[in-house]
Amino acid sequence: MSANSVRPPEPPASWRPTLPVGPLPRVRARMESRLPGDRRRALIVTLGVTALAAVLRLIGLVHPKGLIFDEVYYAQDAHSMLMHGVEWNAGNDGSAYVAHPPFGKWIIAAGQGSFGFDEFGWRISAVAAGVIGVAILVRLMRRLTGSTLLGGTAGLLLAVEGSHFVLSRASLLDIFLATLVLAAMYCLVRDRDWRRGGWFAAIERGLDPVRRRPKLGIPWWRIATAVLLGLAMSTKWSALWYILACIVLFIVWDWRLRVDAGARKPLTDTVIYEFAQNLWFGFLAIGVYLATWIGWFANDNGSYRHWLADQGRPEPPVIGELVNWFQYHLSVYDFHSSLSKEHTYQSTPFEWLFNLRPVVFFWSSDVPCGAERCAGEILLLGTPLLWWAFVPATAALLVWALYKRDWRAWFLLVGIGAGIAPWFFYPERTMFFFYTAPAVPFFIGAVTWCLGMIIGRYRPGGPVGGSPERRLTGALIAGAFIAVVVLCFAYFWPIYTGEPLEYQEWRSRMWLRSWI
Repeated sequence: MSANSVRPPEPPASWRPTLPVGPLPRVRARMESRLPGDRRRALIVTLGVTALAAVLRLIGLVHPKGLIFDEVYYAQDAHSMLMHGVEWNAGNDGSAYVAHPPFGKWIIAAGQGSFGFDEFGWRISAVAAGVIGVAILVRLMRRLTGSTLLGGTAGLLLAVEGSHFVLSRASLLDIFLATLVLAAMYCLVRDRDWRRGGWFAAIERGLDPVRRRPKLGIPWWRIATAVLLGLAMSTKWSALWYILACIVLFIVWDWRLRVDAGARKPLTDTVIYEFAQNLWFGFLAIGVYLATWIGWFANDNGSYRHWLADQGRPEPPVIGELVNWFQYHLSVYDFHSSLSKEHTYQSTPFEWLFNLRPVVFFWSSDVPCGAERCAGEILLLGTPLLWWAFVPATAALLVWALYKRDWRAWFLLVGIGAGIAPWFFYPERTMFFFYTAPAVPFFIGAVTWCLGMIIGRYRPGGPVGGSPERRLTGALIAGAFIAVVVLCFAYFWPIYTGEPLEYQEWRSRMWLRSWI
């Protein structure tokens, strides 16, 4: 027998790193869901905290009478959109130039269409948005922490956070932006859990992640994320930063999923897969944004609606409309990028972090209080003792994220960063404290996370975060903090709602000179 006819020995069966049927313990530990099973209790907590937020926001909603602060723009723009389909300038009986997209004003218009053009009608949509935001934060933090108690705590803290409370009772755009962004980020986390759950189930059925990836079906949560971010962009353009943040998180999370599952080329596979995913994600968000301008496209009276014709240039169907629409956007961008006019209540991002320059929504000394000097004010001010915990809680969360490489901590940090950090790049622009609205729920998430660390964790079979005495002490500290925050909110209640006060009582609530 020749040497060439000798067959080489068969390679051992273990030469290929395939997984056995069912995931290995390390894969199970990384990919199994840790969501608590107390669904009924979680529903009760969610409904209870949400109901509390609704009651607080509805008390005295129609006070003060008339339009306050920027309601003079948004409530009236919403009413004109309800009547004409676009913002309307009654002075010249034609369209009005506005610097924000239409969706937030359509939400205000929905309240007016349902309840009338009065204080309740133009403020009720903001109430609904604020209350929904509280409910979403409860569910989001429960999912992130694995604790219904901490989820309820986050919702309660948002319910009594002063700036969120005031924005929930006025027809400005920022509360809608905040809730849409929060809802989108919640769907983002649900998409992550859905994908990991699908991979985990497929591996349990015998899928070899080295050879192929599972077919997961229609990514409804990612679709919802795109739709919500498109609507957020059509409320205020600052939602763009959250769109970019979501795309980054999609990529990082998909790469991490493939690493945890044991894929052979996790980075290459992620780049290929997420390119297509984010391409349709972006197109869907843009399509939703475009659809919210239907009133402008369907109406010949919108600002810049016939810009080409006004310039003496041809205006072909469809293309001409899109060119006019794009020119309108260029004009709005130029307005925002050059907005540097000084304002009494303007502030910087650094001042936002420490609650240094609130915004007066309403002020009157002509209110009845039973004393010689009276004051009635609605002040957009964060609940001080809660707000001043934001920066140290964020710093602690960053340390945790770096030390533990915990995706949940990084997620909250991204939510904070996308809402605050971009504004540092526009130091000359006129800015206001209410620009923090989208970041506030994530700041509260950071505080809640720190409260969870103070309490410590517990699992069946023994304490993980320390002895029972240690956890009891932590629970007492956390409970005391929450109680102090609630009392602080109650103390500032009169200047959140415009309740008449004796002048000295009002003055006693001005803890910092910059608040006056």
